[in-house]
Amino acid sequence: MIERYTLPKMGNIWTDKNRFSKMLEVEILAVEAMSKLKKVPKKDLAIIKKKARFNIEKIKQIERKTHHDVIAFLENIASYVGPSSRFIHLGLTSSDVLDTALSIQMREAADIIIEDLKNLSKELKKKARRYKDTVMVGRSHGVHAEPTTFGLKMTLFYDETQRNIKRLEEAKEVISVGKISGSVGTYANTGLFLENYVCKKLGLKAAKISTQIIQRDRIAQLLSTIAIVGSSLEKMATEIRHLQRTEVLEAEEPFRKGQKGSSSMPHKRNPIICERIAGLARLLRTNALAAMENVTLWHERDISHSSVERVIIPDSTILIDYMLVKMTGVIKGLLVYPKRMQQNLAATKGLIFSQRVMIELAKKGMDKKKAYEAVQKSAMSVWRGELDFKETLKRNQAVRAVLTAKQINACFDLGYHLKHVDKIFRKVGIK
Repeated sequence: MIERYTLPKMGNIWTDKNRFSKMLEVEILAVEAMSKLKKVPKKDLAIIKKKARFNIEKIKQIERKTHHDVIAFLENIASYVGPSSRFIHLGLTSSDVLDTALSIQMREAADIIIEDLKNLSKELKKKARRYKDTVMVGRSHGVHAEPTTFGLKMTLFYDETQRNIKRLEEAKEVISVGKISGSVGTYANTGLFLENYVCKKLGLKAAKISTQIIQRDRIAQLLSTIAIVGSSLEKMATEIRHLQRTEVLEAEEPFRKGQKGSSSMPHKRNPIICERIAGLARLLRTNALAAMENVTLWHERDISHSSVERVIIPDSTILIDYMLVKMTGVIKGLLVYPKRMQQNLAATKGLIFSQRVMIELAKKGMDKKKAYEAVQKSAMSVWRGELDFKETLKRNQAVRAVLTAKQINACFDLGYHLKHVDKIFRKVGIK
Protein backbone atom coordinates (compact mmCIF):
# COMPACT_ATOMS: atom_id res chain seq x y z
CA MET A 1 0.00 0.00 0.00
CA ILE A 2 1.23 3.51 -0.83
CA GLU A 3 2.28 5.42 2.27
CA ARG A 4 -0.03 8.06 3.71
CA TYR A 5 0.82 11.63 2.72
CA THR A 6 1.54 14.04 5.59
CA LEU A 7 -0.26 17.07 4.13
CA PRO A 8 -1.62 18.36 7.47
CA LYS A 9 1.89 18.46 8.97
CA MET A 10 3.48 20.45 6.14
CA GLY A 11 0.30 22.30 5.24
CA ASN A 12 -0.09 23.70 8.75
CA ILE A 13 3.20 25.57 8.43
CA TRP A 14 1.67 27.78 5.73
CA THR A 15 -1.65 28.55 7.39
CA ASP A 16 -2.54 32.13 8.31
CA LYS A 17 -2.69 31.03 11.94
CA ASN A 18 0.92 29.81 11.96
CA ARG A 19 2.14 32.80 9.96
CA PHE A 20 0.55 35.35 12.29
CA SER A 21 1.66 33.38 15.36
CA LYS A 22 5.26 33.59 14.18
CA MET A 23 4.89 37.30 13.45
CA LEU A 24 3.44 37.92 16.91
CA GLU A 25 6.33 36.01 18.48
CA VAL A 26 8.81 38.26 16.65
CA GLU A 27 6.95 41.39 17.76
CA ILE A 28 6.82 40.36 21.42
CA LEU A 29 10.49 39.39 21.48
CA ALA A 30 11.35 42.79 20.01
CA VAL A 31 9.43 44.50 22.83
CA GLU A 32 11.19 42.24 25.33
CA ALA A 33 14.56 43.27 23.93
CA MET A 34 13.62 46.95 24.13
CA SER A 35 12.54 46.44 27.73
CA LYS A 36 16.00 45.12 28.54
CA LEU A 37 17.37 48.29 26.97
CA LYS A 38 15.06 50.34 29.28
CA LYS A 39 13.10 51.60 26.28
CA VAL A 40 9.88 49.88 27.30
CA PRO A 41 8.55 49.84 30.88
CA LYS A 42 8.28 46.37 32.39
CA LYS A 43 4.59 46.88 33.17
CA ASP A 44 3.87 47.54 29.50
CA LEU A 45 5.84 44.46 28.50
CA ALA A 46 3.79 42.41 30.96
CA ILE A 47 0.52 43.77 29.54
CA ILE A 48 1.65 43.03 25.97
CA LYS A 49 2.64 39.47 26.82
CA LYS A 50 -0.66 38.88 28.60
CA LYS A 51 -3.06 40.50 26.14
CA ALA A 52 -1.44 40.28 22.70
CA ARG A 53 -3.46 38.09 20.37
CA PHE A 54 -5.04 38.27 16.94
CA ASN A 55 -8.19 37.37 15.07
CA ILE A 56 -7.62 36.30 11.48
CA GLU A 57 -11.04 37.37 10.21
CA LYS A 58 -10.65 40.80 11.82
CA ILE A 59 -7.21 41.18 10.24
CA LYS A 60 -8.70 40.41 6.83
CA GLN A 61 -11.45 42.96 7.40
CA ILE A 62 -8.93 45.67 8.29
CA GLU A 63 -6.68 44.73 5.37
CA ARG A 64 -9.52 45.24 2.91
CA LYS A 65 -9.39 48.87 3.98
CA THR A 66 -5.66 49.40 4.56
CA HIS A 67 -4.35 47.18 1.74
CA HIS A 68 -1.44 46.42 4.06
CA ASP A 69 -1.32 43.08 5.88
CA VAL A 70 1.17 44.05 8.59
CA ILE A 71 -0.69 47.26 9.49
CA ALA A 72 -3.93 45.27 9.66
CA PHE A 73 -2.17 42.73 11.87
CA LEU A 74 -0.84 45.44 14.20
CA GLU A 75 -4.18 47.25 14.44
CA ASN A 76 -5.89 44.03 15.39
CA ILE A 77 -3.31 43.30 18.10
CA ALA A 78 -3.63 46.86 19.41
CA SER A 79 -7.37 46.36 19.86
CA TYR A 80 -6.60 43.65 22.41
CA VAL A 81 -3.57 45.24 24.09
CA GLY A 82 -4.72 48.83 24.50
CA PRO A 83 -2.37 51.81 25.20
CA SER A 84 0.69 49.61 25.75
CA SER A 85 0.50 48.62 22.07
CA ARG A 86 2.40 51.84 21.26
CA PHE A 87 5.57 49.88 22.02
CA ILE A 88 4.75 47.09 19.56
CA HIS A 89 6.60 47.40 16.25
CA LEU A 90 8.38 50.51 17.56
CA GLY A 91 11.25 51.28 15.16
CA LEU A 92 10.61 48.13 13.15
CA THR A 93 9.64 47.85 9.51
CA SER A 94 7.24 45.27 8.07
CA SER A 95 9.95 43.06 6.60
CA ASP A 96 11.67 42.77 9.97
CA VAL A 97 8.65 40.80 11.06
CA LEU A 98 7.61 39.18 7.79
CA ASP A 99 11.03 37.94 6.76
CA THR A 100 12.06 36.70 10.19
CA ALA A 101 8.76 34.84 10.56
CA LEU A 102 9.15 33.42 7.04
CA SER A 103 12.61 32.12 7.93
CA ILE A 104 11.12 30.17 10.83
CA GLN A 105 8.44 28.72 8.54
CA MET A 106 11.01 27.71 5.92
CA ARG A 107 13.19 26.11 8.58
CA GLU A 108 10.22 24.09 9.84
CA ALA A 109 9.46 23.01 6.26
CA ALA A 110 13.09 22.07 5.65
CA ASP A 111 13.07 19.84 8.74
CA ILE A 112 10.10 17.90 7.37
CA ILE A 113 11.71 17.53 3.94
CA ILE A 114 14.96 16.29 5.49
CA GLU A 115 12.98 13.75 7.54
CA ASP A 116 11.21 12.64 4.34
CA LEU A 117 14.54 12.22 2.55
CA LYS A 118 15.89 10.11 5.38
CA ASN A 119 12.82 7.87 5.21
CA LEU A 120 13.31 7.43 1.47
CA SER A 121 16.99 6.73 2.05
CA LYS A 122 16.15 3.90 4.46
CA GLU A 123 13.87 2.21 1.92
CA LEU A 124 16.42 2.55 -0.87
CA LYS A 125 19.09 1.00 1.34
CA LYS A 126 16.81 -1.94 2.13
CA LYS A 127 16.16 -2.55 -1.55
CA ALA A 128 19.85 -2.17 -2.39
CA ARG A 129 20.78 -4.85 0.14
CA ARG A 130 17.98 -7.18 -0.90
CA TYR A 131 18.82 -7.04 -4.61
CA LYS A 132 22.58 -6.58 -4.39
CA ASP A 133 23.26 -9.74 -6.39
CA THR A 134 20.10 -9.73 -8.54
CA VAL A 135 21.60 -9.63 -12.02
CA MET A 136 19.97 -7.62 -14.79
CA VAL A 137 21.06 -6.02 -18.00
CA GLY A 138 22.41 -2.50 -17.88
CA ARG A 139 21.25 -0.21 -20.67
CA SER A 140 22.70 2.80 -22.45
CA HIS A 141 20.55 4.74 -24.91
CA GLY A 142 17.82 2.29 -23.84
CA VAL A 143 19.76 -0.53 -25.55
CA HIS A 144 21.24 -3.56 -23.77
CA ALA A 145 24.83 -2.81 -22.74
CA GLU A 146 26.47 -5.02 -20.05
CA PRO A 147 25.31 -6.86 -16.92
CA THR A 148 24.70 -4.99 -13.67
CA THR A 149 22.51 -5.67 -10.63
CA PHE A 150 19.24 -4.18 -9.48
CA GLY A 151 20.91 -3.56 -6.14
CA LEU A 152 23.45 -1.27 -7.80
CA LYS A 153 20.59 0.69 -9.33
CA MET A 154 19.07 1.20 -5.89
CA THR A 155 22.49 2.02 -4.44
CA LEU A 156 22.91 4.78 -6.99
CA PHE A 157 19.59 6.31 -5.94
CA TYR A 158 20.55 5.94 -2.27
CA ASP A 159 23.82 7.77 -2.81
CA GLU A 160 22.07 10.62 -4.63
CA THR A 161 19.51 10.87 -1.83
CA GLN A 162 22.35 11.21 0.67
CA ARG A 163 23.68 14.15 -1.35
CA ASN A 164 20.21 15.68 -1.36
CA ILE A 165 20.05 15.42 2.42
CA LYS A 166 23.30 17.37 2.65
CA ARG A 167 22.03 19.94 0.15
CA LEU A 168 18.84 20.45 2.18
CA GLU A 169 20.78 20.77 5.41
CA GLU A 170 22.98 23.44 3.80
CA ALA A 171 19.96 25.26 2.40
CA LYS A 172 18.28 25.10 5.81
CA GLU A 173 21.33 26.72 7.36
CA VAL A 174 21.30 29.47 4.74
CA ILE A 175 17.63 30.39 5.25
CA SER A 176 17.75 30.19 9.05
CA VAL A 177 18.48 33.88 9.49
CA GLY A 178 16.49 36.81 10.77
CA LYS A 179 16.77 40.58 10.50
CA ILE A 180 15.53 43.36 12.74
CA SER A 181 17.53 46.15 11.14
CA GLY A 182 14.68 48.54 10.36
CA SER A 183 13.99 50.57 7.25
CA VAL A 184 16.72 50.08 4.59
CA GLY A 185 18.73 47.98 7.06
CA THR A 186 20.72 50.67 8.91
CA TYR A 187 19.54 49.84 12.47
CA ALA A 188 18.86 53.57 12.96
CA ASN A 189 15.74 52.92 15.05
CA THR A 190 16.51 49.44 16.36
CA GLY A 191 20.16 48.75 17.11
CA LEU A 192 22.16 45.54 16.87
CA PHE A 193 21.24 44.25 20.33
CA LEU A 194 17.57 44.03 19.44
CA GLU A 195 18.24 41.96 16.32
CA ASN A 196 20.68 39.63 18.06
CA TYR A 197 18.32 39.13 20.98
CA VAL A 198 15.28 38.30 18.85
CA CYS A 199 17.18 35.99 16.50
CA LYS A 200 18.86 34.10 19.32
CA LYS A 201 15.53 33.52 21.05
CA LEU A 202 14.10 32.18 17.78
CA GLY A 203 17.07 29.93 17.09
CA LEU A 204 18.10 31.97 14.05
CA LYS A 205 21.31 33.68 13.11
CA ALA A 206 21.20 37.42 12.59
CA ALA A 207 21.91 38.36 8.98
CA LYS A 208 25.36 39.92 8.73
CA ILE A 209 23.90 42.68 6.58
CA SER A 210 20.51 43.28 5.06
CA THR A 211 18.61 46.00 3.29
CA GLN A 212 14.96 46.38 4.22
CA ILE A 213 14.68 42.66 3.53
CA ILE A 214 16.62 39.46 3.96
CA GLN A 215 18.33 38.86 0.64
CA ARG A 216 16.48 36.52 -1.69
CA ASP A 217 19.46 34.47 -2.87
CA ARG A 218 18.85 32.51 0.32
CA ILE A 219 15.34 31.53 -0.71
CA ALA A 220 16.53 30.85 -4.26
CA GLN A 221 19.02 28.34 -2.83
CA LEU A 222 16.29 26.56 -0.87
CA LEU A 223 13.89 26.32 -3.80
CA SER A 224 16.68 25.35 -6.20
CA THR A 225 17.66 22.57 -3.81
CA ILE A 226 14.05 21.44 -3.62
CA ALA A 227 13.96 21.43 -7.43
CA ILE A 228 17.09 19.24 -7.48
CA VAL A 229 15.45 16.83 -5.05
CA GLY A 230 12.41 16.79 -7.34
CA SER A 231 14.63 16.04 -10.32
CA SER A 232 16.20 13.13 -8.44
CA LEU A 233 12.74 11.77 -7.72
CA GLU A 234 11.82 12.18 -11.37
CA LYS A 235 14.97 10.23 -12.26
CA MET A 236 13.86 7.34 -10.04
CA ALA A 237 10.30 7.56 -11.33
CA THR A 238 11.44 7.52 -14.96
CA GLU A 239 13.59 4.44 -14.34
CA ILE A 240 10.65 2.61 -12.79
CA ARG A 241 8.37 3.70 -15.63
CA HIS A 242 10.78 2.26 -18.19
CA LEU A 243 11.21 -0.96 -16.23
CA GLN A 244 7.42 -1.31 -16.01
CA ARG A 245 6.90 -1.23 -19.79
CA THR A 246 5.30 -4.46 -20.99
CA GLU A 247 8.28 -5.35 -23.20
CA VAL A 248 10.63 -4.95 -20.20
CA LEU A 249 8.55 -5.65 -17.05
CA GLU A 250 11.49 -6.09 -14.69
CA ALA A 251 9.89 -3.99 -11.95
CA GLU A 252 6.72 -2.02 -11.37
CA GLU A 253 5.24 0.31 -8.82
CA PRO A 254 2.76 -1.19 -6.31
CA PHE A 255 -0.72 -1.96 -7.60
CA ARG A 256 -3.22 -1.96 -4.74
CA LYS A 257 -6.20 -4.21 -4.31
CA GLY A 258 -9.18 -2.62 -6.01
CA GLN A 259 -7.01 -0.24 -8.04
CA LYS A 260 -7.99 0.35 -11.68
CA GLY A 261 -5.58 1.12 -14.49
CA SER A 262 -7.92 2.25 -17.24
CA SER A 263 -11.56 3.16 -17.73
CA SER A 264 -11.64 1.21 -20.98
CA MET A 265 -9.01 -1.55 -20.64
CA PRO A 266 -9.38 -3.72 -17.53
CA HIS A 267 -5.95 -5.30 -17.96
CA LYS A 268 -3.96 -2.09 -17.47
CA ARG A 269 -1.47 -1.58 -14.59
CA ASN A 270 -0.08 1.89 -15.15
CA PRO A 271 2.83 3.63 -13.31
CA ILE A 272 0.56 6.49 -12.26
CA ILE A 273 2.47 7.53 -9.12
CA CYS A 274 5.77 7.69 -10.98
CA GLU A 275 4.14 9.63 -13.81
CA ARG A 276 2.67 12.07 -11.29
CA ILE A 277 6.07 12.57 -9.67
CA ALA A 278 7.67 13.18 -13.07
CA GLY A 279 5.06 15.83 -13.83
CA LEU A 280 5.27 17.61 -10.48
CA ALA A 281 9.06 17.87 -10.77
CA ARG A 282 8.46 20.32 -13.62
CA LEU A 283 6.55 22.62 -11.28
CA LEU A 284 9.39 22.57 -8.76
CA ARG A 285 11.89 23.62 -11.43
CA THR A 286 9.56 26.40 -12.57
CA ASN A 287 9.22 27.66 -8.99
CA ALA A 288 13.01 27.59 -8.57
CA LEU A 289 13.34 29.81 -11.63
CA ALA A 290 10.81 32.25 -10.15
CA ALA A 291 12.84 32.31 -6.91
CA MET A 292 15.94 33.24 -8.90
CA GLU A 293 14.01 36.05 -10.58
CA ASN A 294 13.21 37.36 -7.08
CA VAL A 295 16.89 37.85 -6.21
CA THR A 296 17.03 41.13 -8.13
CA LEU A 297 14.99 43.94 -6.55
CA TRP A 298 14.99 47.73 -6.78
CA HIS A 299 17.55 49.39 -4.51
CA GLU A 300 17.00 48.52 -0.84
CA ARG A 301 13.62 46.93 -1.43
CA ASP A 302 10.54 46.52 -3.54
CA ILE A 303 7.73 43.99 -3.15
CA SER A 304 7.73 42.33 -6.57
CA HIS A 305 9.08 39.23 -4.82
CA SER A 306 6.40 39.09 -2.14
CA SER A 307 3.39 37.97 -4.18
CA VAL A 308 5.51 35.34 -5.93
CA GLU A 309 6.87 33.90 -2.67
CA ARG A 310 3.39 33.53 -1.18
CA VAL A 311 2.77 30.99 -3.94
CA ILE A 312 6.09 29.31 -4.70
CA ILE A 313 7.42 28.67 -1.17
CA PRO A 314 4.32 26.92 0.23
CA ASP A 315 3.71 25.15 -3.08
CA SER A 316 7.26 23.85 -3.45
CA THR A 317 7.58 22.65 0.13
CA ILE A 318 4.16 20.97 0.11
CA LEU A 319 4.82 19.41 -3.30
CA ILE A 320 8.22 17.98 -2.43
CA ASP A 321 6.85 16.60 0.85
CA TYR A 322 4.07 14.90 -1.12
CA MET A 323 6.45 13.59 -3.77
CA LEU A 324 8.92 12.20 -1.24
CA VAL A 325 6.23 10.39 0.71
CA LYS A 326 4.79 8.93 -2.49
CA MET A 327 8.18 7.82 -3.82
CA THR A 328 9.04 6.25 -0.46
CA GLY A 329 5.82 4.25 -0.74
CA VAL A 330 6.67 3.20 -4.28
CA ILE A 331 10.16 2.01 -3.30
CA LYS A 332 8.85 0.24 -0.19
CA GLY A 333 6.22 -1.66 -2.17
CA LEU A 334 8.17 -2.00 -5.41
CA LEU A 335 7.44 -5.20 -7.33
CA VAL A 336 10.66 -6.71 -8.68
CA TYR A 337 10.83 -9.61 -11.14
CA PRO A 338 14.27 -11.32 -11.14
CA LYS A 339 13.13 -14.08 -13.53
CA ARG A 340 12.16 -11.50 -16.13
CA MET A 341 15.52 -9.83 -15.61
CA GLN A 342 17.19 -13.15 -16.45
CA GLN A 343 15.05 -13.53 -19.57
CA ASN A 344 15.90 -10.03 -20.75
CA LEU A 345 19.56 -10.58 -19.95
CA ALA A 346 19.58 -13.44 -22.44
CA ALA A 347 17.47 -11.65 -25.06
CA THR A 348 20.45 -10.53 -27.17
CA LYS A 349 21.94 -14.04 -27.23
CA GLY A 350 25.15 -13.09 -25.46
CA LEU A 351 25.90 -9.76 -27.15
CA ILE A 352 26.29 -8.13 -23.73
CA PHE A 353 29.68 -9.87 -23.43
CA SER A 354 31.16 -8.25 -26.56
CA GLN A 355 33.54 -5.90 -24.74
CA ARG A 356 35.00 -8.77 -22.72
CA VAL A 357 35.78 -10.67 -25.93
CA MET A 358 37.40 -7.59 -27.48
CA ILE A 359 39.55 -7.05 -24.39
CA GLU A 360 40.71 -10.68 -24.40
CA LEU A 361 41.67 -10.42 -28.08
CA ALA A 362 43.67 -7.28 -27.35
CA LYS A 363 45.36 -8.98 -24.38
CA LYS A 364 46.46 -11.80 -26.69
CA GLY A 365 48.14 -9.31 -29.00
CA MET A 366 45.52 -8.42 -31.58
CA ASP A 367 45.41 -4.77 -32.67
CA LYS A 368 42.57 -2.98 -30.81
CA LYS A 369 40.95 -1.71 -34.01
CA LYS A 370 41.05 -5.16 -35.60
CA ALA A 371 39.71 -6.72 -32.42
CA TYR A 372 36.77 -4.31 -32.41
CA GLU A 373 36.01 -5.05 -36.07
CA ALA A 374 36.24 -8.82 -35.60
CA VAL A 375 33.87 -8.80 -32.62
CA GLN A 376 31.49 -6.37 -34.30
CA LYS A 377 31.28 -8.62 -37.37
CA SER A 378 30.05 -11.49 -35.23
CA ALA A 379 27.74 -9.19 -33.27
CA MET A 380 26.05 -7.85 -36.39
CA SER A 381 25.24 -11.36 -37.57
CA VAL A 382 23.47 -11.97 -34.25
CA TRP A 383 21.42 -8.80 -34.75
CA ARG A 384 20.39 -10.22 -38.12
CA GLY A 385 18.90 -13.22 -36.32
CA GLU A 386 21.57 -15.83 -36.97
CA LEU A 387 23.32 -17.99 -34.33
CA ASP A 388 23.91 -16.79 -30.78
CA PHE A 389 26.97 -14.65 -30.15
CA LYS A 390 29.15 -17.36 -28.66
CA GLU A 391 28.68 -19.62 -31.69
CA THR A 392 29.34 -16.85 -34.21
CA LEU A 393 32.59 -16.05 -32.40
CA LYS A 394 33.66 -19.66 -32.58
CA ARG A 395 33.06 -19.57 -36.35
CA ASN A 396 34.88 -16.26 -36.78
CA GLN A 397 38.31 -17.09 -38.22
CA ALA A 398 39.91 -13.84 -36.99
CA VAL A 399 38.74 -14.54 -33.44
CA ARG A 400 39.67 -18.25 -33.50
CA ALA A 401 43.14 -17.38 -34.71
CA VAL A 402 43.69 -15.82 -31.27
CA LEU A 403 41.24 -17.43 -28.81
CA THR A 404 40.42 -21.09 -28.19
CA ALA A 405 36.84 -22.29 -27.73
CA LYS A 406 37.49 -22.59 -23.99
CA GLN A 407 38.80 -19.02 -23.82
CA ILE A 408 35.73 -17.79 -25.71
CA ASN A 409 33.44 -19.62 -23.28
CA ALA A 410 35.24 -17.95 -20.37
CA CYS A 411 34.32 -14.53 -21.75
CA PHE A 412 30.65 -15.25 -21.00
CA ASP A 413 31.07 -15.37 -17.23
CA LEU A 414 28.64 -13.08 -15.36
CA GLY A 415 30.91 -13.10 -12.32
CA TYR A 416 33.50 -11.11 -14.25
CA HIS A 417 31.09 -8.16 -14.43
CA LEU A 418 29.94 -8.38 -10.82
CA LYS A 419 33.22 -8.93 -9.00
CA HIS A 420 33.35 -5.37 -7.62
CA VAL A 421 29.73 -5.09 -6.41
CA ASP A 422 30.69 -5.55 -2.74
CA LYS A 423 33.39 -2.89 -3.06
CA ILE A 424 30.93 -0.42 -4.61
CA PHE A 425 28.49 -1.01 -1.77
CA ARG A 426 31.24 -0.33 0.78
CA LYS A 427 32.28 2.84 -1.07
CA VAL A 428 28.73 4.12 -0.85
CA GLY A 429 28.46 3.13 2.81
CA ILE A 430 26.00 0.25 2.58
CA LYS A 431 27.13 -2.79 4.56
